[in-house]
Amino acid sequence: MIRPFRFGVVAPIQTQLPAWRDRVRRIADSGYATLLMPDVPQWQPAPGPTLAFAAALTGLRVGTWVYASPLRPPWMTAWEAHSLSVLTAGRFEMGIGTGRPGIEDELHELGLPVLPPGQRLAQVRETVTALRNLDGPGLHTPVVMAVRGPKAQALAADVADTVTFAVMPGESRGDVARLARGFRVTRDVELALHVPVVGDTRAPFMAPPGTDPAALRAADSLAILPADPVAAAEEDPAAPGGDRLLLFRLRRRLRRRASSGRS
Repeated sequence: MIRPFRFGVVAPIQTQLPAWRDRVRRIADSGYATLLMPDVPQWQPAPGPTLAFAAALTGLRVGTWVYASPLRPPWMTAWEAHSLSVLTAGRFEMGIGTGRPGIEDELHELGLPVLPPGQRLAQVRETVTALRNLDGPGLHTPVVMAVRGPKAQALAADVADTVTFAVMPGESRGDVARLARGFRVTRDVELALHVPVVGDTRAPFMAPPGTDPAALRAADSLAILPADPVAAAEEDPAAPGGDRLLLFRLRRRLRRRASSGRS
């Protein structure tokens, strides 16, 4: 099944609220499909009420990118996700993972237990199971999973609607292609690609500290796109070491955006 290509924007509140509210409206007016929110307590208000507010401002879909499973009991995360689906009339997507690198320090600071990866992955499954029970037969909240290892991939193949691969920015497009080709699933699952760098601009909340755009270009990384929309549309996913993965539809969409003057 070929899915329509869509763009999402990760947009935490880093300004005064009126400026962020205007940004949300600009994102909607520019043709993006989804507004996404990270799950980092030090950065912004909690993602749940923030996303509900954003959904009330526009017709955008909204989602978490992504809930860290160790930060909340599974049922609490599921309840919030189900509530957001109800309040947004089905426009919410629950992104969830086992936590970004270094989350152990944050868990220590918050007085929360530091569980091994296997137990954190079990929390993800428990969260999705609770969400499906809360949704019931009349609602299906899409689940987005960030995965890497074989156990996480197997869980995503079982429960996720959308999958993104947790890769370091310096990994090549060939590395990402191999992950995608090796992902075994027997049903329709959407693939998502995370792009934290455009030109020489690095999203500080989406790329590790010290990320070097020049090094990404040298590594033939899919974590970076040219700043010029036309050049980005001509980005070749079939460069040496890679294959045609995900970006074949990006060209067409970016050409349309460039011709309409959108950025």
